[in-house]
Amino acid sequence: MEAFVKSEIKNGIGTITFFHPQSNSMPGTQLQNLAAEVEKLGKDNSAKVIVLKSEGEKAFCAGASFDELIAIKDIEIGINFFSGFAAVINAMRKAPKFVIARVQGKAVGGGVGIASAADYTFAVDSASVKLSELAVGIGPFVVGPAVERKVGTSAFCQLTINATEWQTAQWAKEKGLYAELFSSIGEMDKGIETLAAKLATSNPEAMSMLKKVMWEGTEHWDQLLIERAGMSGTLVLSEFTINAINKFKAKA
Repeated sequence: MEAFVKSEIKNGIGTITFFHPQSNSMPGTQLQNLAAEVEKLGKDNSAKVIVLKSEGEKAFCAGASFDELIAIKDIEIGINFFSGFAAVINAMRKAPKFVIARVQGKAVGGGVGIASAADYTFAVDSASVKLSELAVGIGPFVVGPAVERKVGTSAFCQLTINATEWQTAQWAKEKGLYAELFSSIGEMDKGIETLAAKLATSNPEAMSMLKKVMWEGTEHWDQLLIERAGMSGTLVLSEFTINAINKFKAKA
């Protein structure tokens, strides 16, 4: 299967699905397409709630595409790539309706950021999380604000500093990243269907107002996340990071 991002609306529920053959990793075009779909459903009045999911069972999202990271040769391209994650997070933040994330597998780096940017996140109990950026010579600068907002500064620092270690789905739930955990994908999907159906019949205006209240204080993120993209875009050009990424790819 080739990479894709697609969406559909049924019974007031807008569902966005993304896929990439490399563990649902995120090249620049995939990020742009994902942000565009979130913005599109956010503006479509027939969608009362948005469900964000990925294909497959092993990984929800493996974060940045290493192939694309290693191909970055100048600061402008680097900033443009990391701005893709900024665009996705800001689209989810500014969508005037609730975004439910369906995490059916492990989340790494930018994948943790996407799960954190959702308003309500369902996961299976095998959906471990890891912020691996420091291990490859950069840092979770762009996704950091979304992750820290959801789990708190202490847990964010733990994930960031201990960059090679997985934290369990139970840990993620205890820190507030996951709202609900399930023992199987089927049970999780039933839970998502139940909540999404309820929200699809709730007052759209009330939910839009609640969304603004819940994200109050993040209005500066349009600028902040681009500035953070500049940090990552600079680091990815360093000899240290290039060597670290190549070593990481060789182990994979």
